[in-house]
Amino acid sequence: FYRKTMDQLQEDATITREQFDAVLFDLDGVLTDTQGVHAACWKKMFDEFLRKWSENRDEEFHPFSITDDYYLYVDGRLRSDGVRDFLYSRNINLPEGDPDAPPECETVSGLGNRKNDMVNELMETEGVDVYSDSVSWVRLLREQGYKTAVVSASSNCKTVLTSAKILDQFDT
Repeated sequence: FYRKTMDQLQEDATITREQFDAVLFDLDGVLTDTQGVHAACWKKMFDEFLRKWSENRDEEFHPFSITDDYYLYVDGRLRSDGVRDFLYSRNINLPEGDPDAPPECETVSGLGNRKNDMVNELMETEGVDVYSDSVSWVRLLREQGYKTAVVSASSNCKTVLTSAKILDQFDT
């Protein structure tokens, strides 16, 4: 049912109360459109880091590219894997650091936490867009008595749902 219109969903829907008690939804890309927020924050964080890195080594600055680097190295990966994979592509090797490292630390964890802080701030100030057809379907299912849940690898799942103003639509 990935991002279909309500008419298509109603035509294709074979979910019945006899067969199902609950419906699970993925967060990013199904309920919410957070890709642009993530891409912008990755770019800002990496560009700041790369600019400083280049200046300290008297090297030419090569910015992070959303079209080339984002999709190849960070999109869909765990935060630390995205940091590590992108830096590796630039022949930069940083220590892992403590998972709770402050965002100013120049470690894999520190850079990941810096990006995460940027995402949370942007979601708080600008909110998150939702896919209205998906949210409409969630509401319809709830009206029909189904339990609803969100599954996500994101540690920010609850924050995203709150920012999108749809947290109350899910049982878990």
